[in-house]
Amino acid sequence: MPVRRGDAVERPAVPWTASVHALLAHLRAAGLDWVPEPRTAADPACAAVSWLEGEVPAYPMPDWVWAPAVLDRTARMLRELHDATAGFARAGRTWALPAREPDEVVCHNDFAPYNLVFRDGLPVGAIDFEAAAPGPRAWDLAYLAYRLVPLAAPSNHDLPGQPDPDARLARLCTAYGGIDPAAVLALVPERLRALAETAPPAHAALYLTDAAHVEWRMTRPQAE
Repeated sequence: MPVRRGDAVERPAVPWTASVHALLAHLRAAGLDWVPEPRTAADPACAAVSWLEGEVPAYPMPDWVWAPAVLDRTARMLRELHDATAGFARAGRTWALPAREPDEVVCHNDFAPYNLVFRDGLPVGAIDFEAAAPGPRAWDLAYLAYRLVPLAAPSNHDLPGQPDPDARLARLCTAYGGIDPAAVLALVPERLRALAETAPPAHAALYLTDAAHVEWRMTRPQAE
């Protein structure tokens, strides 16, 4: 588990630490000062990054997480992140998760409110890049849509339904730019089933239920 030490966060080093730190250094060099900066840990068995000051929300999420302005800002941050990774040298890297095709960018793979740092009700930073791996833009956006539109079954109390989810998904994709909401929606069930393959049983069941609900929504567009 990550541990804060002063203005840094430390966690045990893993085989993909070097790739994650190289990615973070690349992002910061590209001007993304809202991602953590790699640091040298005092313990060689650990990895360290800078602490980002702000509030990281947890479930149950506060109501302000669902504000339209958060939807807009988060989508723009993900686009900025993806655009900056496009020039990152990915050959020969070790990642926590397998790369997915098309290998367009480096996906965060867990870009969601609980990995965003907020100030004054808006996201100003992103943390926990441990699951990063190459993949398509829509793969990352599908997970963000699942968590922030949100796109979940009514039984998932962590992700309460919001008015007009179709409009919220369209708004998310518009803020990101150049991506079809239908393409993002179509990826959500696959994204959730991939999560279920490695999740604890209770979480896996939740992901599978949500995946089935999204598929139902796609076949019943007038039911919402």
